[in-house]
Amino acid sequence: MAGLLLLAGWTSCKERHQEVDTRFIETLPTLDMVGAAHMPEHIAPVEAPFVMPEFKKPTFPNLVINIAESGAKQGEMVTAIIQQAIDETSAQGGGKVVIPAGQWKSGRITLKSNVNLHIEQGAELRFSGELEDYRPAVFTRHEGVEVMSLGACIYAYRADNIAITGKGTLFGPEAGPVKNQMMTEDVVENFVPVDKPVEERIYEGHDGESIFLPMFISPTESTNVYIEGITLEQTAFWNIVPVYCDGVIIRGVTVNSVGIPRGDGIDIESSRNVLIEYSTLNNGDDCFTMKSGRGDDGIRVNRPTENVVVRHCLAKEGHGGITVGSETAGWVHNLYVHDCVFDNTGVGIRFKTRRPRGGGGDNLIYERIRMNLRHTAFRWDMLGSEMYVGDLAKRTPPREKDALTPEFKNIHAKDILVENASAFINVTGIPESPMRNFSLENAVVNSERLFTAHDAREMLLRNIRISSPDTVLHFLDSKDIRFENVHFDVPGEKIYTEMAGEATENIRFVRTLPEKPEEEG
Repeated sequence: MAGLLLLAGWTSCKERHQEVDTRFIETLPTLDMVGAAHMPEHIAPVEAPFVMPEFKKPTFPNLVINIAESGAKQGEMVTAIIQQAIDETSAQGGGKVVIPAGQWKSGRITLKSNVNLHIEQGAELRFSGELEDYRPAVFTRHEGVEVMSLGACIYAYRADNIAITGKGTLFGPEAGPVKNQMMTEDVVENFVPVDKPVEERIYEGHDGESIFLPMFISPTESTNVYIEGITLEQTAFWNIVPVYCDGVIIRGVTVNSVGIPRGDGIDIESSRNVLIEYSTLNNGDDCFTMKSGRGDDGIRVNRPTENVVVRHCLAKEGHGGITVGSETAGWVHNLYVHDCVFDNTGVGIRFKTRRPRGGGGDNLIYERIRMNLRHTAFRWDMLGSEMYVGDLAKRTPPREKDALTPEFKNIHAKDILVENASAFINVTGIPESPMRNFSLENAVVNSERLFTAHDAREMLLRNIRISSPDTVLHFLDSKDIRFENVHFDVPGEKIYTEMAGEATENIRFVRTLPEKPEEEG
C-alpha cells in the first residue's frame, strides 16, 4: 500500500470531536520537586502496577572505623587502609567505615557484607589511573558480556546488606594506563571469545594488552544494596551498575559525566526489585538505563532486569532520559517510571536493541513525565548502525526469527508533557519483529516533526494535543494504528499521511482535528 493521504476539514461538531483534556498537566512534577536536591529523609511506599517488595533503609551495627584514625593520610594511597577497615568491619558483624573530609586517593575498593561505606560531606575520594591498583582481575560484565577484568572502582561480589552513603564526592580514574589501554579494536561480542569459559576471559592490561574500562560503582551478585547521597564525577565508564543484584535502592545521588562518551548514569544490569528515586543525572551517554546482557552470552546467562521503579528523578544532559537497551538478551520486564523531569536531555523515552543481541522489553510503563528535549520524545531503534552490527543494520531483507531476534512490546505511557522536542514519535522496528502494542494517553506535545512508524503494530494515541510546523505522518509496513481524540495544531489545518509498504493498513483517525483522511488523486 502506498500513497499520500490528506486529512482535511476542521469540524465544529462536538459529537465528532472532544476537547483534549489537559488537566493532567496540573499533576506533573516540576524542577523544584525532583532530583537529589529534593530527596526526603524517608522512603515512601512504592505503588506500582506490578508486585514490588517493601523498601526500607538498611541498618548496621554500631561499630565505626574512621580511616583517618586508622593511619590514612591525605596525599598517599589509602587503598589498603580502606580495604582493611571494610574487611575488619564485616568480619566483626558489620558497621560503618568512614571516609572523612579531605582528599583521599585509592585504587579498587571491595565492599563486604554488612558494611556501610560512608563518604562524609567535604570528602573527596579520588581513584587512581594505574592498572596495578585494580588488579587482580575480578568477575564482572562489560556491556553485557561476562569477563574477568578491572571490575569497578567500588566493587562487591556476593555481598549482602551493603551501602555507600554520605554527601561526599567521588572522582573516577585519573589520566593513565587505565584509560590509555581501553579496548577499541571491535565491539565486545566480537572481541571476547564467548566460547571460552568466563574464568579464561582475562583482561588485566599486562604488556600493553587492551582492558575494559572499570565502572565506577558495581555491586555484583549481591543482595540488599543501598546507595544514597553521593556525587560521582569524571567516571571512566558507566557510573552506577548493579549486576545480578536483588533488592537495590539508589536515592539522592548526583552523577556528572558530560563529555565522557560512554558515561552512562545508572545502568541496571540483570537485576531485580530495584528502586531509583530523587536522583540527578547529567551524563555523556544515557541517563537511567535498563540492560540484561548481550547476544549469545546474555542468552546463555538468561537473567532479566525486572521489577524496577524510577520516580522523582531528574535527567539533565544525556543521550536518553530513560532507556531500555541496547543490551536486552535476558529481557527487561516490569519497568515503572513516574513523576520525573527530563530537562535538556537528548531523547526522552528511548528503546534500543539490535538484531544480534536478543531479548527485548515487555510491560514498560511511563506516567506523569515532563520533558524538555533536544531530540525525540519517544524513540525506538531496533536496527542500529553498520559500524556495530554490519549488514544486520539494514532493514531488508527480513531475517529468519531466531534466539537473537529482539522484541519490544506492551509499552504504555500516560500523562506526558513534551515542552520541546525535535520529533514526537519515531519508531524504527524490524520487519520480522515489529514493535507491538504501544499506547499513549493524555499528552501535550510541542515538536518540530510529528510521527514516523516503520514496522510497528497496534499503536493507540488518545487524548493528545500536538503543536508542530510539520504536517506529515509517515507509515512503513505498519498497521493497526489508531489516533483517537487527537488535536493536530499544524499549519494550514491539514494533515497528510504518507504510507508505504504492503503491510501498511488499518490506520484510523477517530474524533481527530483535522478529521478523516481522504486520498488525493
